[in-house]
Amino acid sequence: MNDRHKIREKEAAASRGDRVSRRTFMGKLWLLVGGVALAESVAIALDFLRPHPPEGGPLDAGIYVAGATDRFERGTVTAFPAGKFYLARLDDGGFLAMSRSCTHLGCAVPWNADEKRFVCPCHASAFSITGDVSSPPAPRALDYYSVRIENGVVKVDLSKPLRRRSFESGQVTYS
Repeated sequence: MNDRHKIREKEAAASRGDRVSRRTFMGKLWLLVGGVALAESVAIALDFLRPHPPEGGPLDAGIYVAGATDRFERGTVTAFPAGKFYLARLDDGGFLAMSRSCTHLGCAVPWNADEKRFVCPCHASAFSITGDVSSPPAPRALDYYSVRIENGVVKVDLSKPLRRRSFESGQVTYS
């Protein structure tokens, strides 16, 4: 009887060898699911690290088309959240594009139209309409971007912010 029992076990084991056990199937399924999750994680990380152009206006090689010059009133500041900059139209008609980042610690600096100045919510630095520091602790004026006016259209080069210690009249672009 003992031999007969061993023969049955061998036959059962041989017949099971042709089929995949539930444990093997589940192990392979979890490997597949884990591989897909890993591939998705890598794809998300690569997409995060890839530079994306700002959304909003037409953009070509870092040039943001802000709009027609007559769209901007003198003595006003227009925010371009997608481009992350402000475009100031000065009282004399000149244009100046400035970064939205405070030069103290990089906080986003909102424009306060009532006070006609930028005020940093983090440490109360204040900047004039030209980006010059009017109240420290910011060590220097807001960074600015090169502005071109072509055929009555204002274009801002966002490819490289320009550092400055203070405002100078040569930083303003006129039509």
